[in-house]
Amino acid sequence: MIALLLILVPVIGGLITFSIKNENSVKGFSILVAVITLILALTGLFSNDQSLLHFDASWIPDLGTRITLGLDGMSKMLALLTAVSLPIIITATYKNTYADAGKFYGLMFLCQAGMLGVFLSMDALLFYFFWELALIPAYFLCSIWGGEKRIQVTFKFFIYTFVGSLLMLVAILFIYFKTPDHSFALQSFYHANLTASQAQWMFWLFFIALAIKMPIFPFHTWQPDTYEQAPTAVTMLLSGVMVKMGVFAVIRWLLPIFPAASQSNSSVIITLSVIGMLYASLIAMRQDDIKRLIAYSSMAHMGLMCAALFANQQVGIQGVLIQMFNHGINIIGLWIVADAIEKQLGTRKFSELGGLAQKAPTLAVLFVVLCLANVALPLTNAFVGEFLMFNGLFRYNPVMAGIAGISIILAAVYTLNMIQKIFYGNTVALTENAHDSSFNVNVALVILVIVVIVLGVYPQPMIDLTQGNANLFITKIP
Repeated sequence: MIALLLILVPVIGGLITFSIKNENSVKGFSILVAVITLILALTGLFSNDQSLLHFDASWIPDLGTRITLGLDGMSKMLALLTAVSLPIIITATYKNTYADAGKFYGLMFLCQAGMLGVFLSMDALLFYFFWELALIPAYFLCSIWGGEKRIQVTFKFFIYTFVGSLLMLVAILFIYFKTPDHSFALQSFYHANLTASQAQWMFWLFFIALAIKMPIFPFHTWQPDTYEQAPTAVTMLLSGVMVKMGVFAVIRWLLPIFPAASQSNSSVIITLSVIGMLYASLIAMRQDDIKRLIAYSSMAHMGLMCAALFANQQVGIQGVLIQMFNHGINIIGLWIVADAIEKQLGTRKFSELGGLAQKAPTLAVLFVVLCLANVALPLTNAFVGEFLMFNGLFRYNPVMAGIAGISIILAAVYTLNMIQKIFYGNTVALTENAHDSSFNVNVALVILVIVVIVLGVYPQPMIDLTQGNANLFITKIP
């Protein structure tokens, strides 16, 4: 029942939010719905009662599809990330104003419901339904409340995601007809009767859709522009949670359905992922815009996750599972600071800032901690996952791991350069009258920093959640 409520609460809450006209009432109600969803996710995290963690009901019997939802080790963690993100985002951006706030927050909740559905679905057609449900609200959020170039950027985002979704649908339908019982059930897809040639074709159709979502080079070009033009609250949701849909689907669907094709194509995909890591890191070094730098930084991290997955090492896959949660926490924190700076000073350019630590010491300290986590400094939450991912990649190919490791150095360069240019040195005219971050921003950032430090010092709960005793659906990989 928890699995079902995790989706129903944001759906119902979002629909109610559409009808609320007063902005303060909208925000108050939105926090209430977000907190209820978080409580449900925490209840599922600590529960072992299978009757609570799974839900199964008839949907379209003639097609062999059911509403089958479940919380296992992987989906528990991603449900928690999705549930914790929205109250943090709403709190951090509480003072931001939106035209027709009821529709804005309503679409945010529908997007959250779609992402939760993706993480909980045990049926391929249901998975695809929620995949689309998550994308449609994101499209309207970006196109209505985005920046000056939102129309052309959102159109590009739509084309990429539409083509990817279409390719995925073709693959799902083809596999459906190859299942022993003509069923969309997850286990039926695992036992589909595909020839080697068919598996190769379906693998690439499925992978391209997921590569666009993560995104992986060369399917990445929609990402920086979309992150820049989208409202920052939406960008937090996109980069903190939505990109994890692609990584999740690789583990849940792609690798187990196409084990041989995954193995035979691993070198190509790992090469593309590593190229993307270095490319994104080098481009990030040239940025003068906080949002674009964070966008390219996120792309580099996603490239490492993809490379570690296709290295086909248990330790690397466990690292990816841990890092999906930690990356979401860290990247949302960075976006919060970027939004706070832009809202106060009206700019995101490094060249127009300086000495902000003298005027906003609290923001500076919190931002530095999050930046250190972004470069996976030991004793921060990102270190364990990144260490495990590089460990898995090294076991696959030491040379490839060494090349990928260059991105660690580049990440330190562009991250520390950003900190120095924004917060240190002498103040400039724009920052001379700046002030520290607001209470709501500090609350959100402090919560995230506590998570960064606690999981960095004591990562055992995350390790336990992602170990082999959890049902991670990776046992079929050769």
